[in-house]
Amino acid sequence: MSTNNREFFYRKLHSLLGVIPVGAFLIVHLTVNYYAVQGEEAYNQAVAFMESLPFVYVLEIFLIFLPLLFHAIYGMYIVFQAKNNTSTYSYFRNWMFMLQRVSGVIVFIFVVWHVWDTRIQKMFGAEVNFDMMVDIVQNPIALVGYIIGITAATFHFANGIWAFLITWGITVSPRSQKISQYITMGIFVILTFVGIRAILAFVI
Repeated sequence: MSTNNREFFYRKLHSLLGVIPVGAFLIVHLTVNYYAVQGEEAYNQAVAFMESLPFVYVLEIFLIFLPLLFHAIYGMYIVFQAKNNTSTYSYFRNWMFMLQRVSGVIVFIFVVWHVWDTRIQKMFGAEVNFDMMVDIVQNPIALVGYIIGITAATFHFANGIWAFLITWGITVSPRSQKISQYITMGIFVILTFVGIRAILAFVI
């Protein structure tokens, strides 16, 4: 495989994994977190249900962590290869191009932080539950960090869908790309509301 073909393959794989399964996991994760709006018991039951799924660790490794790891590492490569020129060409999609890369870096940092706060602490004996999240976000700096991280993640996913549809030849015409732009912006607004509403439910 030539260098150009390999680069093309990696970029398509990166785009695919960003939507499926990483994007799908984001939606599931935000949905589970939203149970916090209904109270401590509802949230703990939702978390317990997810952790009771058959082969949960196998699913986490092969459907979440490995795809996320590739998407994150190759995404960082793309970020440092990209040439942002919004000062010269300040049209909308050019700003979206730049914000996609900026949000990717923010999400990368946020995911590492979030995994440390939850999954790694679980390995040390802590229990991932409502009280854990209350303890995390009672720090105002952590709360703001989570809101920024959630917003960056939902934007990166929604805008990534727009790019995915083009990369995979689904939206070819300018009209279809315009329609997908409005749809993905709607996805961003909905998921951001769900994510921020959920994290604020832990503020007691």
